[in-house]
Amino acid sequence: MTQPSFTPRVFSGIKPSGGLTLGNYLGAMKRFVEMQESGEYETIYCMVDLHAITVWQDPEELRHNTREMAACFIAAGIDPAKSILFNQSQVAEHAQLGWIFNCVARMGWMGRMTQWKDKAGKNAENASLGLFGYPALMAADILVYHATHVPVGEDQKQHLELTRDIAAKFNNDFKTPFFPITEPVIEGAATRVMSLRDGSKKMSKSDASDMSRINMDDDADTIAKKIRKAKTDPEPLPDNLEGLDDRPEARNLINIYAALADTTPQTVIEEFAGKQFGTFKPALADLAVDRLSPISAEMNRMMLDIPEIDRMLAAGADRAREIATPILEKTYDIVGMVR
Repeated sequence: MTQPSFTPRVFSGIKPSGGLTLGNYLGAMKRFVEMQESGEYETIYCMVDLHAITVWQDPEELRHNTREMAACFIAAGIDPAKSILFNQSQVAEHAQLGWIFNCVARMGWMGRMTQWKDKAGKNAENASLGLFGYPALMAADILVYHATHVPVGEDQKQHLELTRDIAAKFNNDFKTPFFPITEPVIEGAATRVMSLRDGSKKMSKSDASDMSRINMDDDADTIAKKIRKAKTDPEPLPDNLEGLDDRPEARNLINIYAALADTTPQTVIEEFAGKQFGTFKPALADLAVDRLSPISAEMNRMMLDIPEIDRMLAAGADRAREIATPILEKTYDIVGMVR
């Protein structure tokens, strides 16, 4: 099959399940802005609310969280005029292509998904069918736009591999190179931000301790306090990255500093080599406040004007459908649907 030329296009989505953290910003939103501004791609970002309901969501909280996430996207630098920003459920083509992919994907593929095993655990019989089929809808999210690149964290690599498998199987089954084999984009100093209380665990909104994370709506004083109280060790900072081996909390704070400062961990280590955390943490706190407090302030301002957020999301959904509709229609033609 002759491979077609696809428009360089980025797609990524985040579940609006509430409690946005520094991990969401550094691991996703900051990178989304960089890709938007690079001029290399068309960029499409969304709140994947259909994925959110694979586990129970309070309806009012889901609406609030979707709007809050949209506000965070925009406050972080996503420009609705440069990127397409919307919530997934407003573009029906996601679910429609998701059904096609349910019929392409194999049960065995789904059963091997690590996140399915982690989330369902020993209670798999009571988990929703949507949770089991989540990766097929994720593939549809990406491929309904013929996205060529997806920025992902390490924990999402397996799902993107499944997207590639679904695209390849569809193309092979119908003997047409219709869907791109999407490439992952995994880069940056802090693609996986760890807990401020335990450097071996991912920063999470579900952690019982609020001191384990920086929330994107934390004010400047709270941000500084959490960094000052972050767990560290008594040793000074080394002069090379190898010296951070077996020091997960130290490595985490170095990575956070590097990501916020748009530099490398090695550069940070060189600047602070031999310094104690009593010197490093205040510098990190000042940097974090400088970068993050304007975002939280803008988020809070935007959440006072819900109609404007809804207007922007609806406009984004209209633009998304302009791309998705012809791709879905062609998919139906390939499969053999009479319309």
